[in-house]
Amino acid sequence: MNEWLWFPSIILTMGLLLLSYRFFGRTGLMVWIAIATIIANIQVTQQVDIYSYIFTLGNVVYGSCYLATDILNEKYGKKVARQGVFLGFFSLIATTILMQYSLLYSPLNDAFAKDMSSSMNLLFGLLPWIALGSLSAYLVSQLFDVFMYSKIRQKTGEKKLWLRTTGSTVISQLLDTLTFCAIAFHSLPFDIWWQIFLTTYVAKFVIAWLATPFMYIAKRMNPPADSTDLAA
Repeated sequence: MNEWLWFPSIILTMGLLLLSYRFFGRTGLMVWIAIATIIANIQVTQQVDIYSYIFTLGNVVYGSCYLATDILNEKYGKKVARQGVFLGFFSLIATTILMQYSLLYSPLNDAFAKDMSSSMNLLFGLLPWIALGSLSAYLVSQLFDVFMYSKIRQKTGEKKLWLRTTGSTVISQLLDTLTFCAIAFHSLPFDIWWQIFLTTYVAKFVIAWLATPFMYIAKRMNPPADSTDLAA
């Protein structure tokens, strides 16, 4: 069942990203990055079995952040893409702080409230190493993706859109997975650590390739101009 859900989820996620861009332009991409970073870090708490391998959810939505920053880089420049990265990073920090603070409240003394409080603690009571790993991996890999995309574009010009889109993302996702696993799962035995690292990166690698056609669609879109664009 999960195998039939995973691939359509890529089309659904990337399609929603393109709709956000089509209707709201650059602002839509910025908003998408903020939303996706938050949702991905909620989804990552759920583990599923796909093709007899253990995966954590969130890889698809998280992968869409790379597509969003690549579109920003391609159509608005490196500076705007970096702004998108920092917006996502701030969104993740703000969500972590606010949700951790909300867990300090005592629930009402009834069964429903206690069950909801327990679920909230289970979902948002992130271990410090997990939170630190997620934040570090996001900032390092996303900034590296913007850098790599710009470097490849300098070499290829307007040609080989697939190369700078997929190439920058595949390398950045490797850095992301290595950083996150090194921090979040540093205490695990190496054989378990290696399996988590390998399956996570393979999933991100596949997502990076499948996201490439959506980059070509975005390249041909003519979204509404932002007010800042008009002012410029």
